[in-house]
Amino acid sequence: MTRIAFLFAPLMILAHPAGAAPVDAAEQREALRSAIELIETRYVAVERVAATVAALRELEATATGAVDGADFARTVTQHLRQASRDGHLGLTYSQAPIPEAADAQDPVTLNDDFDQWYGTGVNHGVERIERLDGNIMLLDLRVFPPAEMGGDVIAAAMTLVAQGDALIIDLRKNGGGADTVSLVLGYLVEPGSPFMSTYNRPRDEWTHQSVPAWVPGRRFGAEKPLYVLTSSRTFSAAEALAYSLQAMGRATIVGEASGGGAHPFEYRRVSAHFALDLPEGTSQHPLTGANWQDVGVIPDVAVPQDEALDVALRLAREAVRGRSASGSDPRSLP
Repeated sequence: MTRIAFLFAPLMILAHPAGAAPVDAAEQREALRSAIELIETRYVAVERVAATVAALRELEATATGAVDGADFARTVTQHLRQASRDGHLGLTYSQAPIPEAADAQDPVTLNDDFDQWYGTGVNHGVERIERLDGNIMLLDLRVFPPAEMGGDVIAAAMTLVAQGDALIIDLRKNGGGADTVSLVLGYLVEPGSPFMSTYNRPRDEWTHQSVPAWVPGRRFGAEKPLYVLTSSRTFSAAEALAYSLQAMGRATIVGEASGGGAHPFEYRRVSAHFALDLPEGTSQHPLTGANWQDVGVIPDVAVPQDEALDVALRLAREAVRGRSASGSDPRSLP
């Protein structure tokens, strides 16, 4: 799978059935030493490398006996994130051996649980679509799937909500995902608008993304009232959507500050059963010259997350009435 910007943030423990063999101390130390080398040479937050490496060296000294692989991954991830304050940095366990990349510079692909996180069981991230009083549409998105897996479902959802006079996108339980975040933007802003720039430390280069010039189905458009709900659980690609819409002046963000993860990551194999989730890049929005790392997306209307929908509904209804009274709503014209 091609990763263009962000990936699902929470720790992803791959297939781990009951009775799986424990991981011996030699592999634990191998994984930690390889992770240290990768962090020193590739981790984008260079100012945090020393503290992060120190945390791993402490763990290496305690690796003296066999342990459960999934538990080891959780422990390492906790130490990594405490030292770095980076919610994208972690260790992933796979009971099945992880093949080495064809080229040493290439990341590995861990597809084992993609269906669990992005597939039909979660409706490719589309949790709920509802038409509320006043022709206000509500779209609850829980993840952004890879385009090849669920892009058609995301497109269908955006076509459905396009008929609304206002739209509320609920990202309060969205932990991130893949490239369909830019697809969603294509239905909401002017085609071709700048979306996100990403700096890659190992390559020392920038890449730049734009909103798609064309999307399938109907567009909600760039004018009608739009609201985005956020919470501390909103992370990664979900933050990219909220941050971009806010930077463009396109949406009102309602709720709580989001989780603060703006570093895209790759999976790097560090042993037969472990991969390092390594942020090698950092994001920057062209309109702000900044991102949301550590601080999160700061809401325009700050309210507890469980009140965000009611507040956004009130704002949306006021906005729709205002558009109708001013004549900006075509249905109000003679």
